[in-house]
Amino acid sequence: MTQLVVRNLDADVKSKLRRRARRHGRSTEAEVREILRNAVSIEDRPRQPLGSRLAARFGRVGLTQAIPELRGQPARPADFKS
Repeated sequence: MTQLVVRNLDADVKSKLRRRARRHGRSTEAEVREILRNAVSIEDRPRQPLGSRLAARFGRVGLTQAIPELRGQPARPADFKS
């Protein structure tokens, strides 16, 4: 295994990491390892398009219309008057 040293970490961040580690029943070092492991594993997974993720999440509560993917289209301001 390799080591990583993090310098100039805010005291507030360190104390929050300690509290989080305590809640999970781990040492601070083990908690930081888990956080880093999770952070890089998320990047390895292919991401579904946003519309597909929304449909999957809200389909059980009545979202039945397809949400079009808008990749490559310019952003438009919202129209709140309609």
